[in-house]
Amino acid sequence: MTENELSKIVFEAGLKIHKKLGPGLFENVYEECMFHELNKSGVLVEKQKVLSIVYEDLTIQNAFRLDMIVENKLILEIKAVEYINPIHKAQLLTYLKMTNCKLGLLINFQSDIFKNGVTRVVNGL
Repeated sequence: MTENELSKIVFEAGLKIHKKLGPGLFENVYEECMFHELNKSGVLVEKQKVLSIVYEDLTIQNAFRLDMIVENKLILEIKAVEYINPIHKAQLLTYLKMTNCKLGLLINFQSDIFKNGVTRVVNGL
């Protein structure tokens, strides 16, 4: 499955969650619901995946934690904030670079209209 096909599945799952719960909850609630919906859809999804990085001859264990990764191709960064800060996009782009993934979705469930809370972040395209 391509990154774009996966992003459609994720978007539809997020839209369903947003319609049922609306904005105003903590990130962890949306993350658990997203994990549940993606598992139901049959895609491989991992949450709170801890990864290490290598800098020269130094390996830094537990350097960062991905909210979710779908099919080892698509990284999801889940937020429930008033507005998306440029650092949120930079963080996701760094995750993409560190994992060699091409596409990430920054999903802010705090948005009144779900589609306005979804930002695609690409690596190297």
